[in-house]
Amino acid sequence: MNSVIQVDSSAAAQGPGAGDAVDVVVAGAGVVGVATAYAMARRGFSVALVDRNPGPALGASYANGAQLSYAYSDALGSPSLLKKLPSLALGADPLFRIKGAFDVGLVDWGLRFLAASTSAANAASTLATLELGLESQRAMHGLLERHPIAFDHLAAGKMHLYFDPEALASAAETVALKRRHGAVQEVLTAAEAIAIEPALAGSKGLVGVVYSPQDEVGDPHRFSEQLIDVLRRDYGVRTYFNLDARNAEFARDAVTLVGSRGDRVVGRTLVVALGIEAKDFLARQGVRVPLLPMKGYSFTAAAGANAPQVSITDTARKLVFCQLAGKVRVAGVAELGSRDLRVQPQRLAALVETARESLPDAADYSGIAGGWAGLRPMTPSSVPIIARPRERLIVNVGHGMLGWTLAMGSAERAAALLLGAGET
Repeated sequence: MNSVIQVDSSAAAQGPGAGDAVDVVVAGAGVVGVATAYAMARRGFSVALVDRNPGPALGASYANGAQLSYAYSDALGSPSLLKKLPSLALGADPLFRIKGAFDVGLVDWGLRFLAASTSAANAASTLATLELGLESQRAMHGLLERHPIAFDHLAAGKMHLYFDPEALASAAETVALKRRHGAVQEVLTAAEAIAIEPALAGSKGLVGVVYSPQDEVGDPHRFSEQLIDVLRRDYGVRTYFNLDARNAEFARDAVTLVGSRGDRVVGRTLVVALGIEAKDFLARQGVRVPLLPMKGYSFTAAAGANAPQVSITDTARKLVFCQLAGKVRVAGVAELGSRDLRVQPQRLAALVETARESLPDAADYSGIAGGWAGLRPMTPSSVPIIARPRERLIVNVGHGMLGWTLAMGSAERAAALLLGAGET
């Protein structure tokens, strides 16, 4: 991903010496940061993990859709989406909007997105993300063999619902492409899908599904909390919460992470896994990354009379359903460019109503106490940026809507960079 990283080497400042520095300081304790700390510590490096929140995975990782969509790697930008951009920009879709003030960064991101939306570019991005997703699945299974932590993890399988024959035909072409590169997916008729997941019997107008039988679900917040315990106990990882990383000072033999209150954590290499906050943080280091926030919402409710056992994505309504410990997590809404973390009541209400239309008996929609919103860091290509733009700095950002899915594989690639195995 060197093509999307620009480095100003003059921005490196001379800081203090290494002293008793750890080998790696990981900035950001969402699922990507926690997984990265594990990948580094497992290889014998001493690690410090830093986050501005009081605990791990309290930002975009906290209550996302919970799907581990290893076989679903389809890039956002595509020729079909380009056709819809004018109506989306005008707010025609209540669950997908383009927001944000007009600025140079937005224009740059938009131009890159247009370039990434051709058929050839979409296929390349989809396959690149698939490769990373399959790596992530193997890494997750390896972790659970060593440390059988509990986070409502289940290999439930996943179905993408299609209500438009043309959209299903296009999806079938992508399935054929991905199957040639290791994805386990198939296209089913509506009847075949209902035989596997009876909850779909009430899904009006369903013409077919893309079925990924090996995809999984799990609670990313519980995962991060459990893995933090393992990191502290078994690997001696130091954690620094309530520390808002604002800057970094690079010296010949060390890098010092500086917090907003003057806190300082010294290491030999800094890994930036700050989600959408990485853009401004890295800019202060002279490193430019094309990230744009995609705001999403979710709610969690008691399971309904006909809750699906298989994880579900309704492609027409752009929302997902999955079961977690007897409850149903529903996630959706996409506001590209929004930086407002507040849960807007009208947007949450639209999500609830759309979910009720999609699967009316999946959840107890009358018992929803509140909702959640988070900002997902999107690259124009939908492919994460995992790179080493300068000595002592590794970047692991831009996972978009697949941060939970890609976290473990991204962590392995970041560790490979530290070991000098190249860049992604």
